[in-house]
Amino acid sequence: MIRMALALLAAIAMPAIPAAAQNWNATFSATDGGGHRVGNPDADTQLIVFSSYTCPHCATFERDSEAELRYFLVHEGRAALEMRHMIRNIVDVAAALATECGPEDKFFANHRTMLASQEDWLARGRDVSPQRQQRWNGGDFGQRMRAIAGDLGWYDIMERRGYLRSELDACLSDRAAADAIVAASQAGAAQYNVPGTPSFVLNGQLIDGVHNWLALRPLLTNLPAETVLEGG
Repeated sequence: MIRMALALLAAIAMPAIPAAAQNWNATFSATDGGGHRVGNPDADTQLIVFSSYTCPHCATFERDSEAELRYFLVHEGRAALEMRHMIRNIVDVAAALATECGPEDKFFANHRTMLASQEDWLARGRDVSPQRQQRWNGGDFGQRMRAIAGDLGWYDIMERRGYLRSELDACLSDRAAADAIVAASQAGAAQYNVPGTPSFVLNGQLIDGVHNWLALRPLLTNLPAETVLEGG
C-alpha cells in the first residue's frame, strides 16, 4: 500500500510533458495542379505562388517572404504554401527540371537555392555569346538543357545540394517531365488568369495587383501587425 501511495503521489507531482509541436515545414506533397506544397494541407490559409526562375522580382519575393511565410505561418501550421512554375522561356524549363530533380522533399530547397543564386547565373547568361546560346534552342532536347545548365553554372550549384552530374543530366534530359511542366504552367495561368510573376492565389482567388511580399503580407490574416521575429 505504501509503495502504491508513493507511486500515485509521484504521478500527481510529475507535470505532463507536452507533445512536440509539428514542424509543418517538413511536410511536402505534389499537387494536382502540377505544383509543390509545403505545410498543413488543412490550414485556413492556402497560398499559391506563381513564380519564374528568370524573374528577378520572384527572387526578391523568395528572399523577403521567407522568414515570416515559411518559418512562421507554414511552420506553425497556419498556412500551406504551394509553388507553381510559370514558364516564360527555355531557361525556365531547364531550371524547373533542375529544381524538380529528385524526391518531393528536395524541391523547396532546390527552388530556394536556384532563386538565391539567380543574380549570379543570370549575369553569366548575359555573357554567353550568341553562338553558344544557339545551342539552347536547337537540336536534341537533352543537349539543349544540359548546355543551359553548363553555361549558367548550375552543375556547381546543384553539386552543393548533393547532386551528381549524372543525376542532374538524367533530370535535364526528361522530355516528358518538361512537357508536363509546361502544360501545368499553361493550365494554371489560364485557370487563374495569371498576369505575370510573381502572382498569388489566396484561398482560390487571384489577388489582383499584388506582386510582392510588402503588398501580400497584410492580406495574410494569421500574421500579427508587428514583425514576427520581434514580436515572438
